[in-house]
Amino acid sequence: MVEKHFSLRNAWDNERGIIRDLTVAAYAQYQDVMPPAFWTRYQHNLITALDGEGNFERIVAEQNGSIIGSVLFYPPESDPYASAAIGTSYPEVRLLAVLPQMRGQGIGTALMKECERRAREAGAQGIGLHTAEVMQDAIRMYERLGYVRTPETDFRPGEGVIVLGYRHTLRYEVSQ
Repeated sequence: MVEKHFSLRNAWDNERGIIRDLTVAAYAQYQDVMPPAFWTRYQHNLITALDGEGNFERIVAEQNGSIIGSVLFYPPESDPYASAAIGTSYPEVRLLAVLPQMRGQGIGTALMKECERRAREAGAQGIGLHTAEVMQDAIRMYERLGYVRTPETDFRPGEGVIVLGYRHTLRYEVSQ
């Protein structure tokens, strides 16, 4: 059996297209469970966020020179959902994606833990994210990592669609 190894790093500017394609491929599984008009708008919003400039960090998981996962990390007060006007006092994670054929190997968890590390480094007390009800595998992972529902941060981007807010309180190691 071959052991799987990957590393995490900041993405380079010339990797935006790779990250976009990876994310669209990862999220394509939801196309059949979202209303068609919403999926079209959602995919457009994914691409716009991934291709855009902004106050966020692009983090990638790389294996053997190939990007196999990515996430966007937004610092506090950065308003990652401009269209929803949700500003938080804590960092936010957006668009976590792992190539479908690479799932189940801890890549998503490692990317989330890296975002948590960066949030701690910035002195944040918590970190948040938003997800859709149809993303049950992601929700299970988030809850396993300690994220809890924050309904007060939910928003509705379209008819019959609720984007669910989650938050995780960060723990700090106390030096003896």
